[in-house]
Amino acid sequence: MIRRNAVPAALFLLLVAGCANSQDGAGSTSSGSIPSGAVPSFSAEPSPSGVPETTKTGKPAAGTTTISGTVTAGVEPNCLLLQEKAATHLLVFKDETLRAAAAVGSKVQVTGTPQPGMMSTCQQGEPFLVSSVTPG
Repeated sequence: MIRRNAVPAALFLLLVAGCANSQDGAGSTSSGSIPSGAVPSFSAEPSPSGVPETTKTGKPAAGTTTISGTVTAGVEPNCLLLQEKAATHLLVFKDETLRAAAAVGSKVQVTGTPQPGMMSTCQQGEPFLVSSVTPG
């Protein structure tokens, strides 16, 4: 009886061990981690005054959009939505000081870039990468 259970268990352990220590085409061993170049990195740099920059001057960068509406809480924790007249946008922040400027219930105008292909656990609205927040 022990032998009947031991063989499948040993095969399973070999399979798991093989997956955990696979080799890529260059012959190096991969530990299952994601290469650093595959994950986008965001760096939040505070403004010199310590106060977050909430408005941008001049012409917006190519591909940016400005939308306005009321900030609402999403059904998932830490998810903020912007309810516009015709659409709902998931607000994605790379700078936490900008996130603080978009409090739930406030009316704001945000500038940023739509990110329709971005994956999210929020499951609501089209992701919108925010670059500035203005009360309004």
